[in-house]
Amino acid sequence: MAPPQKVTEASAEPEQSPDVREKVELARTFAFHLLKGIKQIGMYRHNEARFPEFLAKALESISAYTEKFGPLSLKVEQQNLMLHNEALFTEDTPLPYKFFRDGIRQLIFRPGLASDELVTLTLIALSEPERGADDVLAQLWRAGMQNVEYVVVEGFSMENASEEEVQVEVDKVVGYLYARLQTNSDDFLRFARVSAEDLDAKLEGVEQLRGLVVGGRHATDELKASLQREISEEETARLFPKLVGAVFQVVEGGVDDASLIEEIFVQLLDMMLLQDDFATVNQIVLKLRALSQRDGGSGLGRLLETFLVKMGEEQRLMRLGESLKQARPKNPMDVTRYLQALGIEAVIPLLTVLETIEIPDNRILLCDVLAGFARDMPEPFTARLLSDRPQTVRDMVYILEKSNHPERLKMFAQVLKSPNLVVKLEVLNIIGRGRTGESRRVIAEALQDPVSQVRMLAAKLLPEFDRDKAFVDLIRLVRDPGFDKKTPDEKMAVYTAIGTTGTPAALSMMQQLLTVKPSLLNKRRVMDDKLLAVAALGGACSIQSYKILQGTVEDRTQPVEVLTAARKAMYQTRKTLFGDSALPEES
Repeated sequence: MAPPQKVTEASAEPEQSPDVREKVELARTFAFHLLKGIKQIGMYRHNEARFPEFLAKALESISAYTEKFGPLSLKVEQQNLMLHNEALFTEDTPLPYKFFRDGIRQLIFRPGLASDELVTLTLIALSEPERGADDVLAQLWRAGMQNVEYVVVEGFSMENASEEEVQVEVDKVVGYLYARLQTNSDDFLRFARVSAEDLDAKLEGVEQLRGLVVGGRHATDELKASLQREISEEETARLFPKLVGAVFQVVEGGVDDASLIEEIFVQLLDMMLLQDDFATVNQIVLKLRALSQRDGGSGLGRLLETFLVKMGEEQRLMRLGESLKQARPKNPMDVTRYLQALGIEAVIPLLTVLETIEIPDNRILLCDVLAGFARDMPEPFTARLLSDRPQTVRDMVYILEKSNHPERLKMFAQVLKSPNLVVKLEVLNIIGRGRTGESRRVIAEALQDPVSQVRMLAAKLLPEFDRDKAFVDLIRLVRDPGFDKKTPDEKMAVYTAIGTTGTPAALSMMQQLLTVKPSLLNKRRVMDDKLLAVAALGGACSIQSYKILQGTVEDRTQPVEVLTAARKAMYQTRKTLFGDSALPEES
C-alpha cells in the first residue's frame, strides 16, 4: 500500500490551502466524467465494447490526480462522495448510496488504476441487487481489483449518543482502521478485524464493533411494492412524456444543428427501448410525421426518415427480440405499431429475430407484421421455405398465406417437394383453406403424391371445394388399376372422401356395393368392398346415408363384419345428426 499520509491543518480547512483546492478540483473533474460515463453506459448497455471509451475521460482525470498526489481516498456518504469535507458530485446520483447501503465508508483509488478496473467498478455500481444481482460487497470481493480499495463498516452501537454523535465516532473509527491498514510494502491487505481495545482512547463510548446491527422498522413488502409502482409510474407516465415534450418544444422552435437534434432523438429511442416503452416511440413517430406534413419542411422529413431507419437497425430490433423472448408484451399493439412503421430494409433483421422467439403468441405477432412486407418482397420468405427447421417453414407459409400474394400457391408447391412429412401435411391443410380454383388444382395434384399420408389428406380435402368434381376425381382414382395395391388405410380414406361428397351418385354406388352377393371366387373382395361402402356412408353423415345403413343393419344376410361396421357407423351418424337420445335404440 501507499505510505501513510499525514493530515495537516490545511486539510481540515481546504479553502486555506492551494493544494487542497487543487485536489478537490481534480477529484470533482473525475466525479463529473465518471457520472457522464455511467449515463452513457446506461444508455448503450448493449454495446459493451464502447464502455472503456465512455470512461476514458474519467480514467484520465483520476490518473492526473494519483500521479501528482498519490492515492485518492474518498469518503462515502449517503448522497455524495466527499474529499476534505467537499462534495464531489454536483447533481443527484444513486451511486454513493449503493456503496453506503452495503457499509462501504471509504473508496481508495491507487496509482496505476487500469481501464478494465474502472469499467468493472462502474458495472458493479450500476448493478441492481433487487433484480437478482449480488450485493456490491460480494461483487467487489470477487472482482479483486488491485488498484481499488474500500473500507467497510459493519456495525456500531453507542449508548446515550445522538445520530450526529454516532456519525462522528464512526468517521473516527474508519479513519483509524484505514491508518491501521496502510503499509510501506508493495502488498496490501484485503480486510482486517480490529477489536475495540485496539482503538484510541478518544473512541470511548463505542460499545460494540462486530457484525451488522440493524435497528428500526423494516420496510414491509406492501411498502416496497408501492414505492416500486410509484417509481415506475414516475418514469413511464410522467418523466418520459415530459422529456419528449421538452424535446419537441425545441424542435418546433427551430434548431440549426440538425445532427445534434438527430442524436437527441436516437438517445430518446434507446431510452424507450431499454424501458420497453414502445408506446412513447410510436407517439414520437406520429408527432414527427404530423410536424413534417404540416410544415412541409425537408428538415423534419429527413429527421423522421432518420428516426425510422434507427428504429429498424439490427441492434435495436435484437433488443426488441430480447424483450419478446422473455414474455408476452403488456401491450402487443404498441409493438405491432412500432414494427409496422419500419421500412422494407428491416425484413431481414426481423426474420433473424423471429428465429429466436419461442413464445407462440409473440411469433404470431411478428409473422403478422412480416406478412405486410411479403406481398411486395416475397423473396426472403420463399428462400426460407426450404429451411431444415420445420418451424421456420411453418412461419413462412403462414406469412405468405396471410400476405395474400397472388403467386403464393406456386411457392407452396416447393414445400410439397420437401422430405419433411409434417411440413407437407401442414402446407396442404393451409392450401385447403384457400377455397380457390388454384388451391383445388394443387390438392388434386397431391392425389398422385408418392407419400400415402399426403394422398389421404388430399382426398379428405378435395370434397371441400366442388363436391361433384371431387366425386369424379375420386372415382377415377378408385377405377385406376393401381388402386388395388393401395394400403387398406388409404382405400378407406378415399371411400370416406367419396361419401363426404354426399352426391346421389356416391350414395347409389355404395348402396349397390352393399347389395352384391358374394361367390366362392370373390368372397374376400366383396367383403372388402362392403366395408369400404359402410365407411363411405359414415363419411356422408346424412339422413339418406343413415337410412341406407339402417337397412344394411336390418339385412341379416350380411356378413357379421359388415353388420358390426354398419351398426357402429349408423349410431355415430345418428349421434352427429340428432344427438345422444334423439332416436330410440334399435330392437
